[in-house]
Amino acid sequence: MAPPPLDDRGLPPGYPLNTEWEVTPREARAMLADPASGAVLIDCRRPDEHAAARIDGSILAPLQELGARLDELLAHADKTVIVHCHHGRRSMQATQFLRANGFENVRSMAGGIDLWSIDIDPGVPRY
Repeated sequence: MAPPPLDDRGLPPGYPLNTEWEVTPREARAMLADPASGAVLIDCRRPDEHAAARIDGSILAPLQELGARLDELLAHADKTVIVHCHHGRRSMQATQFLRANGFENVRSMAGGIDLWSIDIDPGVPRY
């Protein structure tokens, strides 16, 4: 599967990025690389998806488990939180859930791990 062309932000042309709710994979990479940001990456995909492809350092917290794991995740509520899934739909749901439960600085990673693989780390398998 050939990757799509990307614009100067690393997004597919015409992608309607909502900067209040999303970060690009490039922005996520920069935040995660900066120790001063204290950013954490939450993977809200299923365990089988995480086993097939993952971003090193991510915290696996499947969307369907977020409610049950809220107390555990609240340890990160004061940090910059980036949530990712496969393409960005579930991570947007997770972002909404976390914001509704006390997380002030949480955003979804646009394009998910698939776009991360295309633009940031081709060593992460696409599926």
